[in-house]
Amino acid sequence: MLKSLMVAKAKEELEQEVLVKDEEKHKYLAERAPPLNTGGMSLAQLQDLCRELHAKIDVVDEERYDIEAKVMLNTREIKDLNIKVLDLRGKFKRPNLRRVRVSADAILRSLLGSKHKVSMDLRANLKSVKKEDTEKKRPVEDSDWRKNVEAMSGMEGRKKMFDAAKGPAQ
Repeated sequence: MLKSLMVAKAKEELEQEVLVKDEEKHKYLAERAPPLNTGGMSLAQLQDLCRELHAKIDVVDEERYDIEAKVMLNTREIKDLNIKVLDLRGKFKRPNLRRVRVSADAILRSLLGSKHKVSMDLRANLKSVKKEDTEKKRPVEDSDWRKNVEAMSGMEGRKKMFDAAKGPAQ
């Protein structure tokens, strides 16, 4: 419903635009070329009128020709400039960019200028971890690994329960 209303409104606006353009065209033509009153004119007057009209037509044709020549010249110039731009793009190679390491202090200094007084030492805020602590938490056993398979498997005695339930059924 909404779509059909929008289409109808757009159609009405297009019709109004066409009417406005026609009115503007008629006003322009009435201003530039007033209607001719040839009734009651003698042959000599009609010939003079025709000469005047031919002179006006010649002036308009000259103007049109000059404008067309300017347009053609401009289009040629645009094409030539486009060709030059394409040629220049092809001749220069882009340099390989290198990675630059910049510290946080340098970034802040470049952004803030001389106002930068706070030091951004990010590593100072990190927690330090000692390797010795991790090794102490894990006890090292020299025992045979086969003895402690059930404990290491993570089944926490479920394997024994399974074996116990399976045994009497056989």
